[in-house]
Amino acid sequence: MTQLKFLWPITRGLIGAIIGLLVGLVVGLSVSSLTGNPATEINISFSYIFALLGWLLGVGVWNSWVREWIGIKPSYFEAKNWQRYFGFSMDHKVIGVQYLVTFVILFLLGGFFALLMRIELADSGEGLLGPNYYNTIMSLHGIIMVAVAVAAIIGGLSNYVLPLMIGAEDVAFPRINALSFWIIPPVAILLILTPLFGGFDSGWTAYPPLSVTNADGQLLFLFAFLTFGLSSILGGLNFLTTTICLRAPGMTWGRLPIFIWSIVAASIISVTATQVVAFGLLMVILDRVAGMVFFDAGLGGKPLLYEHVFWFYSHPAVYIMILPAFGALLEMVSHFSRKPLFGYKLVVASFLSITALSFLVWAHHLFTSGMEEFLHIPFMALTELISIPTGIVFLSALGTIWRGKLWLVTPMLFVVGTVFNFLIGGLTGIFLADVATDIHLQDTYFVVAHFHYTMMGGEIFMLFGAIYYWFPKMTGRLYNETLGRLHFTTMFLTYNALFITMFIVGTDGMNRRVWTYPENLENGNILIGIFALLLGLSFIPFVYNMVVSWAKGAVSGNNPWGATTLEWATDSPPPEENFTHQPKVDEGPYTYGQPGRKETQATSI
Repeated sequence: MTQLKFLWPITRGLIGAIIGLLVGLVVGLSVSSLTGNPATEINISFSYIFALLGWLLGVGVWNSWVREWIGIKPSYFEAKNWQRYFGFSMDHKVIGVQYLVTFVILFLLGGFFALLMRIELADSGEGLLGPNYYNTIMSLHGIIMVAVAVAAIIGGLSNYVLPLMIGAEDVAFPRINALSFWIIPPVAILLILTPLFGGFDSGWTAYPPLSVTNADGQLLFLFAFLTFGLSSILGGLNFLTTTICLRAPGMTWGRLPIFIWSIVAASIISVTATQVVAFGLLMVILDRVAGMVFFDAGLGGKPLLYEHVFWFYSHPAVYIMILPAFGALLEMVSHFSRKPLFGYKLVVASFLSITALSFLVWAHHLFTSGMEEFLHIPFMALTELISIPTGIVFLSALGTIWRGKLWLVTPMLFVVGTVFNFLIGGLTGIFLADVATDIHLQDTYFVVAHFHYTMMGGEIFMLFGAIYYWFPKMTGRLYNETLGRLHFTTMFLTYNALFITMFIVGTDGMNRRVWTYPENLENGNILIGIFALLLGLSFIPFVYNMVVSWAKGAVSGNNPWGATTLEWATDSPPPEENFTHQPKVDEGPYTYGQPGRKETQATSI
């Protein structure tokens, strides 16, 4: 029993969730009997709220938090080695790994759902799933992958490296940091359970009236989305406070690594925009559970209002995903080119400009929704305006690479792949920003391909590159370079073959979010299915490489890349307090080529 002690926090969390579920059922039945409203959705709502509270209290909030509030000595989770990742740890490094492992698993699950979709679409007629389950699987794929994209870098990598890069011992709010992660498992469980409650076919957007009238599975999705938003807000608040208040002596704003600037920009969006969509989701829930009519057009509600609220959040949310990817890209470009970052101040200004402009471009998603035509031109112009600071980011990358001493190891290969992919994503985005072409391409596979080139080709590719880059710091081990190159090559080739084919079938008229289609588009869909399967297989070398290398890879040393930023100035993996002595910063983060500086030798991978 002692050997399984590390599972006690999760066991207590499950017991707390069951108790909360039962309490919620009693409360829900009481409320439904008093109000006369149907009991099912009221029961689901109260059961989830109380189960979530029970889970959080059981998994660690009671021991490490509430006990202190009521005057009892708190009890903290203590475990060593791999066992520490199963509890309510307040060490930002543990939480970072918990995020990363969780989201790698969810990424593979979302990929599995994508393969099920492709099996259905291999035939233009009725296939394996049928319309209801196909739409549910499509919706699950969308929301899981969006959740991974939003939180994997900013929740995982940022948690691990941000305090190290600014010379801090931990984040500003360690307990809130742990809370932001342990909110995630209930979100995943809710989403996985939705097919048992009738599923939902609204996609990840949850547009009314579908989201109001769908089966109970839709309600589970709404609560999952709302809960995930809470986690995102808590994480963003923590990172902003940490960066503002806990920088090492001499770590001025002008000496921050560019990755930190990208996290600051993304956190500003996360803290502000997420609140907007939270209110929108809450309004849909109240329409379903309390009989309100925010979005019931027949009773004076405004379904279009939800679309505006949703995209006011969701287009900035694209930059919650992509800005940290930009930061990681530029971080690695400098180190693997052995040059200072080109245009550092311009990039910082670009990040902040993107943050501001991201709130002004949402309506290009609504060109075909019936909005006033006089609004088309300003929103088209604002959408294209945001390409200027985005272009500066890529000019910075190219300027840094120019005449640099390139080291084409696996992380740098993913950098190059990201630049290529995002270029295609950006150029195809112009067609969706322009009213004339967007009207014809809206709701086709052209949109699907563009979105994936932006999110997966940009953000997810860079996530893998960043994992390879910081893997020695996290584990103290070197990954297998041959397997890393194999992973990049197969992923890059199959990914581009897949989504270029999607562009083609999209321009031929293939609609998205459909489970059947005209026979003349069948060959294109068969090709997409084959490439999707090969893309899925490309992740096998990555998973094997990470697991085996973490267990028995060669010892990396403290700084295998010979990098100049602060996280490489401590042990690999870092001690609990991050640094044995308080670091002091007297120069910028990228000092390659400066007179009198002796270059640190890099380790051969």
